[in-house]
Amino acid sequence: MHPNALLELTAQLLRDVLLLDSPADSVVSSFFRKNKNLGQRERHVLAETTYAVLRLRPLLKNLAESGSGPLERRLAMLGWQGDQAFLRGALNDKEKIWLEQVQKIDRAHLPARFRHNLPEWLAEPLQQRLGEAEFWQLADSMNEAAPLDLRVNTLKAKREDAQAALVAAKVEAEATPYSPLGLRVQGKPALQKLEVFTSGAVEVQDEGSQLLALLLDAKRGEMVVDFCSGAGGKTLAIGAAMRNTGRLYAFDISGHRLAALKPRLARSGLSNVYPAQIAHERDDRVKRLAGKIDRVLVDAPCSGLGTLRRNPDLKWRQSLQGIGELQVKQGAILASAARLVKPGGRLVYATCSLLDAENEQVAEAFAAAHPAFKLVPADEALAKAHVEQAESLTENGYLRLWPHRHQTDGFFAAVWERT
Repeated sequence: MHPNALLELTAQLLRDVLLLDSPADSVVSSFFRKNKNLGQRERHVLAETTYAVLRLRPLLKNLAESGSGPLERRLAMLGWQGDQAFLRGALNDKEKIWLEQVQKIDRAHLPARFRHNLPEWLAEPLQQRLGEAEFWQLADSMNEAAPLDLRVNTLKAKREDAQAALVAAKVEAEATPYSPLGLRVQGKPALQKLEVFTSGAVEVQDEGSQLLALLLDAKRGEMVVDFCSGAGGKTLAIGAAMRNTGRLYAFDISGHRLAALKPRLARSGLSNVYPAQIAHERDDRVKRLAGKIDRVLVDAPCSGLGTLRRNPDLKWRQSLQGIGELQVKQGAILASAARLVKPGGRLVYATCSLLDAENEQVAEAFAAAHPAFKLVPADEALAKAHVEQAESLTENGYLRLWPHRHQTDGFFAAVWERT
């Protein structure tokens, strides 16, 4: 494809994504479906440039003000994630001079908002939580792309065998530092073409998400509920931990998300998973299981702000008001899910948020209202699950994962057992 044609396509995609009225990944996928003639290299440049612009949106919009021509074209030039010589082939002389001048600007001396590239309502509580120095470490980490983590399906393979299969397919993979089931892959290989993936031996899942499933400590033959299962990454991990025995209910209010679980479930080889769409947290299907369940995982609907390396649009699509509404919903879902747990059973509340408002505050409010649930220190639960360096993953008895500390998505989890 001619350089200018690809640059114009990138600007067109940015125009759609920056409306911020739909998740960026769905907009990108829709764009690719409409432009089926694009090769793998073109798709890579389009997607990665789009995500780079979303990560650094305030900075790049500020820098773009000095240029001329359509804003999205200037943003595409500034965020370009392809070959720079190729890009120059798309530019006129005026654009080449402008881009060269802008690239010489020392970004370290720009105002804070153009360096952390976060909305102020999010930057402020994180700065207070972490302190100045560590806040900037977090901000820098969230402006980078996330690695690709895989979970080995122990029903079908051992970690070392899955790793060897990836290496044989010329995919660099190393064991994750914390999860005993994880592999971290370099680059973005076409996994769907590899036998180790199509056979169900590995599944894409962030290392932090793997740790949530390990916290549940599901056993053979138990009754388990994944209360907000979504597309089922943790459901599959829990089913494998149960060795494909017992009953594992995958509840979600979204039929679309549950439909995305079906092909993954087929690859996994699991037959103990029972997906079920529910209308709300008080659905009759939920009520019928009250007091009967050994383990319940509540991966609650949340802001997703712990996944900004993968979903940078979330920081521009969320709001402080939205966080308050989520907090109310999280408390209601957790209280309803707790009714399922039988005496001696375990309850895990989790989010992929960085904010205390969605994490500690929800957990502490629940604990105060439900004295029958006793906190299990997360480091003890992790150590029992053979997780390395468990103490470094916890704060005040909770799991607390940070992108800059642990190279995972940002996750929180509280573990209780019912007396």
